[in-house]
Amino acid sequence: MLGALISAFIGAVSDVRARRIPNWLTYGSLAIGIALRGVLGSWHGLSQATGGMLVGGGVFFVLFLAGGMGAGDVKLMAAVSAWAGLKESGVLLLATALAGGVVGVAYMVLYQRVTSTVSNAGELLRFHLTSGIKPHPALSLQSQASLRMPYGLAIAAGALYLFLSTTTFWRG
Repeated sequence: MLGALISAFIGAVSDVRARRIPNWLTYGSLAIGIALRGVLGSWHGLSQATGGMLVGGGVFFVLFLAGGMGAGDVKLMAAVSAWAGLKESGVLLLATALAGGVVGVAYMVLYQRVTSTVSNAGELLRFHLTSGIKPHPALSLQSQASLRMPYGLAIAAGALYLFLSTTTFWRG
């Protein structure tokens, strides 16, 4: 779990500072996480890492296809999920989603975009229900008017929650 936490925090810092999560971090972390789980846990560890990567990265990939997530976020979540493993990927996804909601509301309020964000969310919901999972023609991350939050923060918060909930040494 410590590898997941370290990767997520480096990704969050990079995302906040540069609005990018570097490939050397995501691919390197993914490779090390899978290899380490394979070495330490044999085939079971390898399958846990691969399953975690596919679940965490897969959920975020669907969001990427819909135009609501950057590719760096997908790769970071896949890497962190590989470290966490399939067994913990659901908790990681849920904690990350909750943290993303909190960060999103904070950004909305901080940048005074509550009304437009709620309106755009309704439009996106309507669009995806009628058109399927594809990017909206006007509302996307590529739009200059979009309020982009560094989702690496939410991934790091989810990884922190998972680390604290599964690690006993800090409890005393």
